[in-house]
Amino acid sequence: MRIMRLLVMFDLPTKTKTDKDNYIKFKRFLDDDGYQREQNSVYSRNLLSRASSESHAEQLRKHLPPAGHVVAMELTEKQYVDRKVLVNTNPSNGRDDQGPGTQLFLEF
Repeated sequence: MRIMRLLVMFDLPTKTKTDKDNYIKFKRFLDDDGYQREQNSVYSRNLLSRASSESHAEQLRKHLPPAGHVVAMELTEKQYVDRKVLVNTNPSNGRDDQGPGTQLFLEF
């Protein structure tokens, strides 16, 4: 048994009331189906097998909003854990003259 992770990233329109309703409906589906919020518009879900991943991807297809973009990536748990989280440890406080800040790479 290989533990998998389904990573879902989306960019949905929110200009009209209908767009906002579809956005909220999609986010509720993700919450109800066991996805965890990683960032705004980025969710992930642990899965126990590739078959389970395919099943959840099919459920995701059934709940796609009518507009916008949704990307789903299937990762092994090892690939997910090996990600790097970048944190800016020297923010410029809104000034553009300071150049790039120091970045901290976190490895899990």
